[in-house]
Amino acid sequence: MNASRSILSYFPIVETLRNYSGSLLKGDLNAGVTVAVMLVPQGMAYSILAGLPPIYGLYASIVPLLVYAIFGTSRQLAVGPVAMVALLVVAGVGEFAEVGSDRFIQLAIMTAFGVGIFQFLMGLFRMGFLVNFLSHPVLSGFTSAAALIIGASQFPNLLGLDIPRTKNVFLMMWNVVQNLSSVGLFTAVIGIGSILAILLVKRWKKTFPSALVVVAVGTLITWGFSLNTAGVAVVGDIPKGLPSLSFESIQFGDFQMLFPIILVISLVSYMESIAVAKAVATKRNYKVDPNQELIALGSANLAGSLFQSFPTTGGFSRTAVNDQSGSNTTVSSVITAMIIALTVLFLTPLFYFLPKSVLAAIIMVAVAGLFDLKEMKHLWHTDKKDLSMLAVTFMATLLLGIEEGIAIGVVLSLAMVIYSSTRPHTAELGRLGESRNYRNIERYKDAETDPSTLIYRFDASIYFANIEHLEQDLTARIERFGDQHQSVLKRVVFDASSVNMMDSTGAHALKELIENLRAKGITFQMAGLIGPVRDRMRRSGLLKLLGEENVFFDVSDATHATPVKERQFSPVQTNHH
Repeated sequence: MNASRSILSYFPIVETLRNYSGSLLKGDLNAGVTVAVMLVPQGMAYSILAGLPPIYGLYASIVPLLVYAIFGTSRQLAVGPVAMVALLVVAGVGEFAEVGSDRFIQLAIMTAFGVGIFQFLMGLFRMGFLVNFLSHPVLSGFTSAAALIIGASQFPNLLGLDIPRTKNVFLMMWNVVQNLSSVGLFTAVIGIGSILAILLVKRWKKTFPSALVVVAVGTLITWGFSLNTAGVAVVGDIPKGLPSLSFESIQFGDFQMLFPIILVISLVSYMESIAVAKAVATKRNYKVDPNQELIALGSANLAGSLFQSFPTTGGFSRTAVNDQSGSNTTVSSVITAMIIALTVLFLTPLFYFLPKSVLAAIIMVAVAGLFDLKEMKHLWHTDKKDLSMLAVTFMATLLLGIEEGIAIGVVLSLAMVIYSSTRPHTAELGRLGESRNYRNIERYKDAETDPSTLIYRFDASIYFANIEHLEQDLTARIERFGDQHQSVLKRVVFDASSVNMMDSTGAHALKELIENLRAKGITFQMAGLIGPVRDRMRRSGLLKLLGEENVFFDVSDATHATPVKERQFSPVQTNHH
């Protein structure tokens, strides 16, 4: 029975179908249709953004959705092409092949395969924690810069300009300004008009398929007035038929070359997906399993790549629409995929006269929400350090490029983790009235201290990276304490309740600290030791030096005890295994 439950836990759809009902279907059907209507134009737009023909956006909206519905734990997450991943594809794969070429398409599909393998293995080995190396300020700075890059990249299609493609957003905008005299009038009117129409429709009703409205209107106008002969670029022929199973694009020789972009897309797309999945789950009062989500997204990309899909993930806007439209389970994703499949089978000729400027407008409106001005304002008032991380990542992405920006962001996140771990919080404690409670005297001004006793708390593990900070901080506090109380300090009580680990370097440094204090006639005591730290001290001989009688259950017990005679240090050699 346990084994059965364990296997079924990898297939949440089984439990969903077991308890499915007509009332659930009603909400799923409405949401599935609504998201499909939204995804058809978005899929084609994001495919063009990724440097691929529009049909690949529709391919990426069929199999990945079906597979995620089987493995996913989020009931409302809408998987498919998204702007951020599309931009990463064109930036990363574009380094190795001409954008839009057959080789480019093959590498984009191979990238989806690689992302699928990487995410699936991360989920299988429960490595979802890796995304923690991308802090929120770093990701916010990256996505905000990416929004500007995406927006700038769409100006040629929006305005009908023939200017060279470049990753530098400033150069792109300069090229646009220099060529304003060459703007295609009809193209610009359709493009800018589409942006205004989408914004107005969204203001009226957010769940209304505004993108499909501008696609239909733009296509009809272009067809009715033959604007394609007047310089308006159109999508043209889109192949009919479902994507076929193919292994031709899966060339393992390309994996090593594509690995950096595969790694970046795997982490960034998972972070985007899990963030929105958790938000909706909290609102709906259920839990998502982060590692199972990795397995689901990995499986979706893996299977999708075999049916000509580029990398996909859960998107913010479509998930919000899916939720607001009444989605109850992942069955809504199955319905969406079926409608996209019918579109690919029968309706693609209708998109022949679809202006590319309309797709550019859809992209620009969609990515406008990625620019996180709200987070910048929030950090300005709450955390300047995090704001500086956001700013550095933002500028690095704009000036150096997508992959370089995210790499610098990861390095920044790691550097901040290392810096924070080397300089943890410390405090001098005082007693609150006649109670047994001791608190930070800087926060509790009425906390009382004893002129002969310094009570010191170290809020971190004691190991090689922060031991120097501990020594310097405690020494400085002892000197200030002595100056304040005319050098009557007789005892240091070390509150170790926040210490959950101690390595050999930490134990050795504490041994020297104890001996130096004793040379000055100051007794060292410890309180609040947890089992693993006490075991480490015993194995290293530190506990013998300190003396069991100088180890206390809590600070209150220590302050009420009388210091005993010190012992000589004699390390005990033990087998650490």
